[in-house]
Amino acid sequence: MSKNRHHVRIAATLAALTLGTAGLTALAPPAARAADGTAPGDNVAKLPISSYAAMVVDSVHERVYITDDRRSSYANQVHIYNFQGQKVGSLPTASAPSGMALSADSRTLHVSQSSGILAFDTETQQRIGLTYTAYDVPCPRDVAFAGGKEWHTETPYLTTECDNRQTWLYGTAGDRSVSTGWNATGRLRLTSGPEVPDRIVMAQDRNTGEANPFLTTLDASGDTLVRGPERRFADAEGRGALDMKDVAQSPDGQRIAVADAAYGTRLLEAADLSDAPVPYQPLPEGAKASAVAFSGDGTYIARGAAATGGTPDLLVQPADPASGRAPLEFAFEGALDGDRVASRGLGWSKDGSRLFAVTTNTAGTEYWLHVIQPPAAQYDSRFTGGLSTTPGRPVVGEPVGIRGRLELDGPAPAEPARVTAVRHDANGDRRLAAVEVEADGSFTVLDVPSLVGDATYTVSFTGDVTHRPAEDVTLAVTVDKAPTALALRAPAEATKSAGLTITGTLTGQGRALPAGITLSVVRTDRKGTGTLTSAAVAADGTFTVNDLPRATGEVTYEIGYAGDDLHSGSTASATVRVRR
Repeated sequence: MSKNRHHVRIAATLAALTLGTAGLTALAPPAARAADGTAPGDNVAKLPISSYAAMVVDSVHERVYITDDRRSSYANQVHIYNFQGQKVGSLPTASAPSGMALSADSRTLHVSQSSGILAFDTETQQRIGLTYTAYDVPCPRDVAFAGGKEWHTETPYLTTECDNRQTWLYGTAGDRSVSTGWNATGRLRLTSGPEVPDRIVMAQDRNTGEANPFLTTLDASGDTLVRGPERRFADAEGRGALDMKDVAQSPDGQRIAVADAAYGTRLLEAADLSDAPVPYQPLPEGAKASAVAFSGDGTYIARGAAATGGTPDLLVQPADPASGRAPLEFAFEGALDGDRVASRGLGWSKDGSRLFAVTTNTAGTEYWLHVIQPPAAQYDSRFTGGLSTTPGRPVVGEPVGIRGRLELDGPAPAEPARVTAVRHDANGDRRLAAVEVEADGSFTVLDVPSLVGDATYTVSFTGDVTHRPAEDVTLAVTVDKAPTALALRAPAEATKSAGLTITGTLTGQGRALPAGITLSVVRTDRKGTGTLTSAAVAADGTFTVNDLPRATGEVTYEIGYAGDDLHSGSTASATVRVRR
């Protein structure tokens, strides 16, 4: 067992995590500890297997059981690890083990091998039973425990083409297998657990070539299995068919999460397998769902994926997607960690203090066990002091800063927190770029308003694994037109006979001034006031006014810009002494 490094990042603020020698790269000051005083971390053990079948977590005895999927007589043991990631023993099998299931009371571990279903006492680690299967075949079996009984799948063919033959579901009577009559083409995947002791979730593997695989539930509370809702996911054009890699049931039994490589993480209502009202956010681009698991208390969900490079392979986040909190992201990359989470490679301890993840390399020939300890405590956050803008009166087309302060309870963050903001105006909502929070809690969100009139800014902190979200704070503002200015260059004196020329420049803030602007020109002399021919503004903002004065003495020229949709008007004047 080793402690190796792999990349970890937080999509929002990562509260301080002291990972010590545990191998995560998001390190924090030594003062950052979980509520119980321990430091969250990640232990990594290299597994002595070349393929992977199943993992079972026994929280009562703090054991993790792992089986190979080699379908070979050389794979003749169940590997046992403790909650620290150390191998502490093995359970001998006569042939290759594959599926496993733990009884609801954690007293018995059921393990399939080619010649039957073994039963082991989890306290003594001794074999206590053997259920004879209908066939002795090399194809691996999925195993479930529901309704107080063991159930398993059976592919009754002496073949290595296990994924595309007919598979049957069997129960047990004494030490014999009993067919339930339920069957389907290809491999059937079973999921069960103490959270719903009488339910089996059964899914058809897409590797069967089935164009639209199914997902269904079975009630095992009686003598006969009763099928519940069934769902297929392809639309009328055949798009969106299920590519199931893993299934998990929420601890309250109300929801079922599916790792669908073709879609992402599906969240379904267990009662009818309909989509939950609020889905999980998509996995990072390039990541394909491979595993999923709810924590024992239902607080968190772990979402595993197959991804390359620095793309996250594991997201740990609140189980309720409506919370809006950003996930803790893990990217496994390198020869000491694996490159991705294996299919069905996630499991939690009952108290949620540890997450177990089996990772594999791209070729699927090497495997690792990660024992991850997420933060055990959550702290409050809040915005204090309201929001303000700089400048105090926003101008359309000009940068404005929305300033505020975020206060976080608990240890100082290892990485800066990030807040997001939305501007709402007559054009609707526009999400602004997230910004980091300074060490003193201050932040400035930048925006360039595009519309004159009333606008409202809403600033949010969605929280993270260790911080609860802050209540949103809003600020209503009025966005003004951008100001303009006229600069004139006029002679001090001129003669009536020769005339005069005034030049100038029109400038504006914010967006560029429109093309084709003309300026009004008003002349005032001792004979009165009159409007002259307007002056055209060139593309560079310059203009020229030529005039033959009609009277001597002081003559004033007032030049004006009426403004446009985004710019306010402006005027400037020049006085010239006119002689004969």
